[in-house]
Amino acid sequence: MAAVVGIEELRRPGGLAVQMLVVAACYYGAARLGLLRELTVEGAVVTPIWPPTGVAVASLLIFGLHCWPAITLGAFLSVLSLTTPDIYVLGILIGNTAAPVCAALLLRRARFRTDLSRLRDGLALVFLAALAAMLISATIGVGLLVLTGSLAAHGFWPVWLAWWVGDAMGVLIVTPLLLLLHAARRPLPLGRWKEATALAVVACLLVPLAAHSSLSLLFLVYPLIIWAALRFQLVGSVLCALFTSVIATVAATDGVGGFAGLSRVEVMVKLQAFNGAMALTALLLSAVITEQRNTRRSVEKACQELVEVLEHLTAGEPPLPRPHTADEVDDRPWPTGAP
Repeated sequence: MAAVVGIEELRRPGGLAVQMLVVAACYYGAARLGLLRELTVEGAVVTPIWPPTGVAVASLLIFGLHCWPAITLGAFLSVLSLTTPDIYVLGILIGNTAAPVCAALLLRRARFRTDLSRLRDGLALVFLAALAAMLISATIGVGLLVLTGSLAAHGFWPVWLAWWVGDAMGVLIVTPLLLLLHAARRPLPLGRWKEATALAVVACLLVPLAAHSSLSLLFLVYPLIIWAALRFQLVGSVLCALFTSVIATVAATDGVGGFAGLSRVEVMVKLQAFNGAMALTALLLSAVITEQRNTRRSVEKACQELVEVLEHLTAGEPPLPRPHTADEVDDRPWPTGAP
């Protein structure tokens, strides 16, 4: 999204207006995609994955907290396309705005880095942004359903669980992908494209087979996620997780493969357990691998600097000043332009 307009231009009034419209449009578009596949739990319609939450959290991390009105606007347009405005819609807007804002504030408190280069960044995104902050939108939304009589009291917890997990999945899958796209600067080397193509071909063949097989072969996707994380770090594992989650959601809502013959509640539980475990594996494994590689590069660089210092000392020359690393210069969690 940040590729549409430069960060410096977005600080101007006209740029801010464009930014708001872009965020609202992305939120609305993600909502329409999420509504393509639905599940009915206790008479309430829920989505297994709600991508707008991921768009909202990523927008707040990239552009700053001042773009929260765009999230509210996008949520209002999404709800308006489904029903007529009433007091219940106001509560939905409050919940869908407050949850991403709370997620961004928690991540800021945890000194989150948008490049997800450390294990602590992956853990913060999982436990603070996805699991903790999304409690707000689920509780407000389902609570209003019960208060307005649209949902029976005994159906609160099943619907609440489906709502909460759907919002959390949007953060786990969509937010890392948008952060990576925002930070992308150069394509893969030509030699890596061959392996990337092979990985994509295997994914396109294996994932639909695993999701639609009556033998319930969904566990076969985990070696694929590990391959993607080892060779392509976060970008590979997140893309594989997103593709797998979409295919599994299609199979679940169609009631085929390992989801055949299950009740709607059982389908929801099985699908969300699989999607959650897969997304956690992809995100945390790639974060660990990236952190280890960065540590190895830092050690190699330190060893090279030490060799240079020893060479200068041996030659009787004063040692060169040691340059500061990026971590020492700037450990701020927010990108340029954020408040």
